[in-house]
Amino acid sequence: MENMQITEDFTKEKIQTMLNSRSQLQDYVLQNSKRGDIQNIIDTIDKFGWTKQWLMNIGDQKGKILDEAIQTRKPKTVLELGTFLGYSALRMISLLPKDALLISIESNTESAEIARSIFEYAGVTDRIKTIVDDTNNVIPHLNKDFNVDSFDLIFIDHFKDVYLRDFKMLEDVGLIKSGTMIVADNVICPGAPDYLEYVQNNPNYSTTLRESTLEYDDKLRDAVAISVRK
Repeated sequence: MENMQITEDFTKEKIQTMLNSRSQLQDYVLQNSKRGDIQNIIDTIDKFGWTKQWLMNIGDQKGKILDEAIQTRKPKTVLELGTFLGYSALRMISLLPKDALLISIESNTESAEIARSIFEYAGVTDRIKTIVDDTNNVIPHLNKDFNVDSFDLIFIDHFKDVYLRDFKMLEDVGLIKSGTMIVADNVICPGAPDYLEYVQNNPNYSTTLRESTLEYDDKLRDAVAISVRK
């Protein structure tokens, strides 16, 4: 019960405060980082998250887990569910070859606009395809719209209560094939228990849980789930 209360408090307070101050992050990045320097922009966002205002992107500590996934899988096609302010897309694009396809879906217009401004500042606008819509509206059309058969890597970091819904939709439309790696953030805090149960107990997937702490927080336990389709 205590852990549930911590999660509820986190959800209600931290997220709302953070959403109200998204524009501050945009201003901070534009004023304190170097145009066109992706790593410097990433570091600046991390500094903001640790010292100014908590952010709900994957962060520097769990971000290294995402980096390792990219370096291990070496994907040419990547799908991100949840652009937010563009942090994880920047981490991924910095490690991807120039000809890689990175599609990022964001349902919130304000967040997407801030992300696009940061992508422009970083000089990667032409390398990240940002779609502003609900994931369940977009997923069924990705094959046709982007001429993609399946994705090498999928990063899930949007609404935790639809992780499983969207995962199954990706399966149904054939975008997950043998070798597809799926990286899911925040599976412990705030948590995506139905998703975690599904991938850990599904014989079609090999799943590893990489434990860490919540982004920009040294206390709350969290984890990243990495699943590979057999």
